[in-house]
Amino acid sequence: MNDIELGAATNVIEAAEAKAEEIDVPMCIAVVDRGANLVAFHRMDGAMLASVDIAQGKAYTAVGLRMPTDELAAEAQPGESLFGVEATNDGRIVVFGGGFPLRSDGEIVGGIGVSGGVVDEDMAVAEAGVEAFEEE
Repeated sequence: MNDIELGAATNVIEAAEAKAEEIDVPMCIAVVDRGANLVAFHRMDGAMLASVDIAQGKAYTAVGLRMPTDELAAEAQPGESLFGVEATNDGRIVVFGGGFPLRSDGEIVGGIGVSGGVVDEDMAVAEAGVEAFEEE
């Protein structure tokens, strides 16, 4: 698989949404392909408007920098090697948790970004989507 396809992206979103419902936090969930192009997006009823762009930014960041966004957070602090990275790429880089690359056979084929709760909630919901993808 070179890129995540719509069917797989839909499964990722459904798994993430189920986790969001379980923890009772409305979320925005974005899935992008390996070029960081939006494949699927879902905004749950009641999810914050600001979370639309944040979720897409997290997915973009996870693919663009080939790493989970929570790992980027430490490197983006003052005095660290990537301080200021969030000001690049037209402000699309997000430096807090909730974005993960999606891999198939070790290759990044897409990414998921989730926003709507606190960082730990966003990460748990995104991880549910990653797990669903890896089970396929």
